[in-house]
Amino acid sequence: MRIHRQLGFLASLVLVIHAGPIPQPVVDYGIAENYLKSFYELEYNRPNLSGPDRLPEKLKEMQKFFRLKVTGKLDKETLAVMKKPRCGVSDVAAYSTFGDSPKWPINRLTYRIVNYTPDMSVAEVDDSIRRALKVWADVTPLKFTRIYRGTADIMISFATRDHGDASHFDGPQGILAHAFAPSSGIGGDAHFDDDEVFSFRSSRGIVLFLVAAHEFGHSLGLFHSDVPGALMFPTYSFRDPGRFSLTSDDIRGIQSLYGPNRDRTPIQPELPMAPNACDPNLIFDAVTTFRGETMFFKDSFVWRSSPSGSVTQHLISNLWPNAPDNIDAAYEDPVEKILFLFKGKQVWAFKSNIVEPGYPKPLSSFGLPPSVTKVSAAVHDKISGKTLLFFDIYYYSYNEMMKKMDKGNPKRLADGFPAVTGEVTAAHLIGDNIYLFRGTKVYEFSNSSRTLLRVLNNNNFLPC
Repeated sequence: MRIHRQLGFLASLVLVIHAGPIPQPVVDYGIAENYLKSFYELEYNRPNLSGPDRLPEKLKEMQKFFRLKVTGKLDKETLAVMKKPRCGVSDVAAYSTFGDSPKWPINRLTYRIVNYTPDMSVAEVDDSIRRALKVWADVTPLKFTRIYRGTADIMISFATRDHGDASHFDGPQGILAHAFAPSSGIGGDAHFDDDEVFSFRSSRGIVLFLVAAHEFGHSLGLFHSDVPGALMFPTYSFRDPGRFSLTSDDIRGIQSLYGPNRDRTPIQPELPMAPNACDPNLIFDAVTTFRGETMFFKDSFVWRSSPSGSVTQHLISNLWPNAPDNIDAAYEDPVEKILFLFKGKQVWAFKSNIVEPGYPKPLSSFGLPPSVTKVSAAVHDKISGKTLLFFDIYYYSYNEMMKKMDKGNPKRLADGFPAVTGEVTAAHLIGDNIYLFRGTKVYEFSNSSRTLLRVLNNNNFLPC
């Protein structure tokens, strides 16, 4: 967990838009250079000029922060992250002019909404701002009182272009908002770009509540978190405002500045009881590999097992906002770097922690017939490019490249995998071996010959 403290400088929410295919290498370099200059203190120094090229060094720093593969090279995945909506404050916290921990010296703060956006009703804006502040008040001693005239601690306004603070907005689909760290004068104020289309809760616009809650975190003294799914993670992504809650990382960060809210019971939202991953009677909902780690899903939780053997436990919603709990199946397409989660008659697709446009989609998008009411397990073979989707005592073979089902589907489970006669509850592929989970047992097959090699316990892959 990173204690993400805002260190006294402007927080701007920048949406970088690049149309069409990935640009040519020279343009890619320009994008990376500008990004790293803005957020990682890259000094201007093209490789053809005198002096060392610091781009690889800063690329590694950025890749480490976003939990990408650290190569120091401008690969497709790194460039994609650079093009995502994000906050304009630097991810490097070491150049503050405000000291180590800017915070308000009082717990009772005032706010004033100076004007409104025409995209939403006055009531919707008022409610969005109120709820965005309440997010932080619920877990701290902070109390926010609205005033209607005069100067408040947090002045909130909608503006365009040059609006008097030396940080100009740039028109539609650019900078979304910015805010200032606690201090006198402009400190704590939040400005929103009125050239954007704000919405109350629709994914077709920029949800004001989500932007405001993030910006108010900076207004209170928070810096960025490196935890995907946290409100203070640098990139902006849509999530259902009705299901929103702060992650434990956000809560620990704000409470490190102001302490907990002792007037509320409980101080933090109650979390569901995590099951014991080493329980020999536990039946996993799904198992998959994602970005080199093995993911074990159960109820609202997921265990991440790294190649080094370390295992960490997370709420599914903290890693993938808008993902369902109690999923039925999961698999990763390693070529597109997309994680698919199945529940009931729908499938979700996530690139990093952001749901892909158009999802969730019905199972029919895979070419499955209406008789398939859920996918109980899924596994992808990167060598063949095929994904096996299991349902009842059958399985289907889906061609990822052609985006259609193979001929001859479905096949009987017992014909393709002798000795497995009942429904498969999870599936996983390691090397040339495919593992089918059925209840508390795991059947290990050679993926090439489909020969049964051995039967294991369900917790065989965890350090139990």
